[in-house]
Amino acid sequence: MRILLAEDEPELANWLVRALQQSGFQVDWVDDGRLVRRCLKATRYDALVLDLGLPGVGGHDILAELRAADQRLPVLILTARDSLIERVSTLNEGADDFLAKPFELAELEARLLALIRRARGSEHPRLSCGPLVYDPASKHFALGHEPLALTPREHAALRALIQRSGEPLSKREILERVFADELDVGPEVVEVLVHRLRKRLGAGPVQITTLRGLGYVLECLREEGPA
Repeated sequence: MRILLAEDEPELANWLVRALQQSGFQVDWVDDGRLVRRCLKATRYDALVLDLGLPGVGGHDILAELRAADQRLPVLILTARDSLIERVSTLNEGADDFLAKPFELAELEARLLALIRRARGSEHPRLSCGPLVYDPASKHFALGHEPLALTPREHAALRALIQRSGEPLSKREILERVFADELDVGPEVVEVLVHRLRKRLGAGPVQITTLRGLGYVLECLREEGPA
């Protein structure tokens, strides 16, 4: 899951980026409201963790712009302004959740997962595509109730695909999610990963389909019944 973190305290932000990455999130960090705008235009995120006291453009303005444009991106407010009036007004402005500093990392992760699940229309903690299931808590895949053995890169690529099952992911998006810290990786590596994943999934109903010009989409194909 890809998260945009908008926080102007470098020490807190660096700690959050490292901690969330260890929990399986991919995190982009910005420290200015104007950069939030740019990132949201350029990249598709699963959630936004937003500090209210950003320089450039404040968190309240960012939130208002998102909701005025009818963008449904889940927004978790992360701020030191812990008052009832602040919480109520921010939620009324369109925030999905509110977490006051200081906070526990486990609570932030749980709230983020809950927001993303709700945004996908499901309260169930697992992500699924037909018989393929991913459990974010255990970070394990299962195919037809059997554990699916994957290399770390295969795991990251399939996780990115199942998080957007039914929607195409471009090679660039997969590269960013799987090889975020590696600069010399080309798009041909994605082709190799997809080829390996197709072998792992076998000939069952869960398939990775190539959409020319758009990328790859994970989908569950319906089996045709007898005529």
